[in-house]
Amino acid sequence: MINLKLKNPLVFFDLETTGVNVTKDRIVELSFIKVLPSQEREVYTQRINPQVPIPAETSLIHGIYDEDVKDAPTFKEIARNLHKFLEGCDLAGFNIIKFDVPILVEAFLRENIEFDISRRKLVDAQKIFHLMEKRTLSAAYQFYCNKTLENAHSAEADTKATLEVLLAQVEKYDEKMVTDLQGNEVGVIRNDVEALHQVSTTKMVDLAGRMTFNEEGVEIINFGKHKNKTVEYVLASEPAFYDWVMKGDFPLDTKRKLTEIKLRSLKSRF
Repeated sequence: MINLKLKNPLVFFDLETTGVNVTKDRIVELSFIKVLPSQEREVYTQRINPQVPIPAETSLIHGIYDEDVKDAPTFKEIARNLHKFLEGCDLAGFNIIKFDVPILVEAFLRENIEFDISRRKLVDAQKIFHLMEKRTLSAAYQFYCNKTLENAHSAEADTKATLEVLLAQVEKYDEKMVTDLQGNEVGVIRNDVEALHQVSTTKMVDLAGRMTFNEEGVEIINFGKHKNKTVEYVLASEPAFYDWVMKGDFPLDTKRKLTEIKLRSLKSRF
């Protein structure tokens, strides 16, 4: 493996947090690997007490619970030393520009510590990945079929290419288990439409994804203040939610599915 040519130390880092809201959520674990121009490395990893409860659904993803961080230092307690550790360093990571850097800057600013990124170079491996391995039909056609898609964006050419891509996918991944980003098994790819349907539509309730299924197969809300609450619970505890959705700018399919759940819930009471 090659060595990076560096003028400044480059710090690779990742944060685990209480959620994905930059302004509201807090860091619960951080890890930094500083690569020096000499190629020497320094590692700094620390659990953090966020001083707010960690939502259960978030703990299920990163495996860190309130009990794990109750005796850990707060970010305030480590902020000065961490700032010094990062002094003069450029930053690298996976999806850091959209998530980790904003969260880190916000954490420093809450402690009245200026963390100026305008003087630092930012390297995001996810951005490079998406730029180099494009997720388009043309790219898929080249990857799976080793062919160049002529007349891309004409309906017939795209349709024919999609057929060939799917056939190649079934052949390439036959009997392989598919997992989601959290490592949960969602199905097996095989030459069977039911199996392919299961992989393609896993956890979908409505086509817009405003509602999904939880691990128990129960419909839950997938957005807003009621995220991860069961749909039936929200409809029962806040009846105005139904009217808000029905009058709001939601797809007709979402409104239809919500109505079906509401009617089913009402029938089950009698």
